[in-house]
Amino acid sequence: MQLVGYVLALVIGLALGLMGGGGSILTVPIFVYILDFGPKISIAMSLAVVGVVSLAGSVSHWREGNVNVKLSLVFGVVAMAGTWGGAFLSRFVSGTFQLILFAVVMLVAAWFMFNDATPDEPDEDRESTVRLETLPVIAGEGIAVGVLTGLVGVGGGFLIVPAMVLISKVPMKTAVGSSLLVIAMKSAAGFYEYTHQVEVDYAFIAGFSVLAVVGIVIGTRLVRYIAQHKLKRGFAIFLVVMGIFMLARETGLIALMVGA
Repeated sequence: MQLVGYVLALVIGLALGLMGGGGSILTVPIFVYILDFGPKISIAMSLAVVGVVSLAGSVSHWREGNVNVKLSLVFGVVAMAGTWGGAFLSRFVSGTFQLILFAVVMLVAAWFMFNDATPDEPDEDRESTVRLETLPVIAGEGIAVGVLTGLVGVGGGFLIVPAMVLISKVPMKTAVGSSLLVIAMKSAAGFYEYTHQVEVDYAFIAGFSVLAVVGIVIGTRLVRYIAQHKLKRGFAIFLVVMGIFMLARETGLIALMVGA
């Protein structure tokens, strides 16, 4: 089974490279349902893996000119605080609750992405600066996404990218690249807190991360060739499918259907 998990690490990297998020949405289910780790250790390892591959992906995007460093730092610093807080709160809830919340977050995010009426504008028509009037909104979004990251292990790219596009008015590709740097920053904060709660297999994480990095390099190269509206729609469909599966699994619905 570990071999299968390593192969799927490539898919995680591709998701991060193409969409600026989605890696943790794949990582947690792989650790829980395929590799048979517990929910909390899975969330901890997910933060580590996604943090490493996101950092690698942000470097590749930065070389392509797709990272707004100022926006990433503003968003990232407050998100780190939120993520640490969310990870600390995870001490007081069950692993099943965390996975159910994880699934709900995916379905809500998919709904927002399906109903996003924002027109796709050419990159050159988009602003790429951080405006002072948007800083409070960015900070609030960063803290909220950070808490979710720490509590359920989701990287939050599916929330960060739309926020950057809609609030900061940056191009979609810039939002994707910038979100990777933010994810790396807050994942580090959350993982640090989880190391005080669970024992982590660093050797396994290292091997898994290396393969995921290979995938993210490939995904980063491919993002320029794929229409952005197709990325958003495709990602939303994936969120619905995975969210429904996890919700059914963790609430016992699947077991009831099989038993019937």
